[in-house]
Amino acid sequence: MKIDEKKKIVEDIHKKFSESKVVILTDYKGLNVEKINELRGKLKESGVEYKVVKNTLLVRASEETDISLIKDSFKGPSAVALSCDDPVTPAKILTEFAEDHEALEIKIGIMNGKILDLSAIKKLSALPSREVLLSSLLSVMSGVPTAFVRALNDMPKRLLNVLQAVKEQKEAV
Repeated sequence: MKIDEKKKIVEDIHKKFSESKVVILTDYKGLNVEKINELRGKLKESGVEYKVVKNTLLVRASEETDISLIKDSFKGPSAVALSCDDPVTPAKILTEFAEDHEALEIKIGIMNGKILDLSAIKKLSALPSREVLLSSLLSVMSGVPTAFVRALNDMPKRLLNVLQAVKEQKEAV
């Protein structure tokens, strides 16, 4: 590979490292091309990139980013999963894939400048997806005004019931 090509790859990955909300480093040793492509396809469907790059290029690309905190882990066959949108999705997909394929090893990750070990990545993968959390928030937000409107609608009915009871009481006397 020529130096210009390497520089372009480093610039591209550096930009993605800077924009990513989460980066998860994996060891894919033992996975054949078919399985790596299967994993890459699952990740791509969810908007997550999976890059297999030389460790020296990863180290250079990580300079001046939060990813430099884990540059010592760039050893052996390394691939990175990058997500600019949802930090839960790559953790969920990689954890599920690693359970089905023992050859895939999740090494370490980083999110918002904090290092994630394997247990933290598994905890992250157990969280509901962004869409589920947003729908839960929306249902809570719409529930409060709905209850308020019901309470306001109920007040005139209660007042009418009280007035009706007073009328019946006066007529009975």
